[in-house]
Formats: sequence, structure tokens, C-alpha cells
Amino acid sequence: MATLEEIKALLGEPGFHWSDAAPWTRLEQELGVALPADFRALTDAYGPVLISGGLYLHHPGHPAGNLGAEIKESMEFWLEEDSAEFLPSRAGSRPGELLPVATGTTAETVFLRIPYEPSAPWAVGVQEMDSGEFVLYEMTFSDWLLAYLKGDDVMAGSSVPDRPFHEPLN
Repeated sequence: MATLEEIKALLGEPGFHWSDAAPWTRLEQELGVALPADFRALTDAYGPVLISGGLYLHHPGHPAGNLGAEIKESMEFWLEEDSAEFLPSRAGSRPGELLPVATGTTAETVFLRIPYEPSAPWAVGVQEMDSGEFVLYEMTFSDWLLAYLKGDDVMAGSSVPDRPFHEPLN
């Protein structure tokens, strides 16, 4: 699994540094699932952020770019009949379902696929609305983000500049 230090080396020092677990606890109780530690650590470090002009990440403890609100809004969209046909499994927070956790600037939704067993690994899925294509990456969120920052094709339509960067969302 990629470490926060590896991501910082490419993305730069974070400026958010969240340490209160209460918003995560509330969100996870609402969803009925504990989110992966690497995802939490990244969003705690960087907060609501636009990464390299192409990827939005949100945080449950911030009023602007609130992760809980973003997940709820996105799930409503993906549970509509017309949208659901684009996904290989149901959007939701139960084992095997796809939890929308991030968005791209060119009509992508980034999902975490919830494992069937608590000890099983999570995976990242990306839905391209322009092409209708869904791609599942059998890797942790931090590994997926590191691949994105290195310019690997893990989110079609988005290209990372020569030097990745981040901009806080306020």
C-alpha cells in the first residue's frame, strides 16, 4: 500500500491536518461501514482539495466540500434508474456495493468497492460518464491515487501535469 509520505513527495505538503475523529465516526455510522484507513489519512491530511486540476476529494469535517453531503448527493444520482445502468453493481454502502467518494473534473466518479469480508481488500472503481465505461482497479485508494499522480491511466479524461499539485477548496 502506498504511504502518505510517497504521496506527499509528489503532491506536496498538505495544509489541512485534520485530527478530530468525530466527523468520521458520524459518517461511518450513517453509512454503516468503516472507510479504509488510507483514504481517511489522505483526506485528513489534504482536506477538501482539487488535485492537479482534475480530482476533487472531500472531507466529512468541513462545511464546504463535505464528504458526507457529497456521498449522499452522488448516491441519489447513481441509484436513479437511468444512472444505475452504467454501474456493474449497486451504488451503496453494503458489501459488494460501490461507494462514491470522489469526482473528476471531466465527468468521472471515483468509487470504493466495499469488500464482502472485513479483512478483504478494498478496490477503486472509476465511472466515465462521457464514455459510459466503468473500470475497476484492484488496489487501495492510496495506490490508485499514487498511480494517478504518476500519470498512469487510472482516470480517463484527466491528465496530470508534469508536477502534481493541490489546491484547497474553501
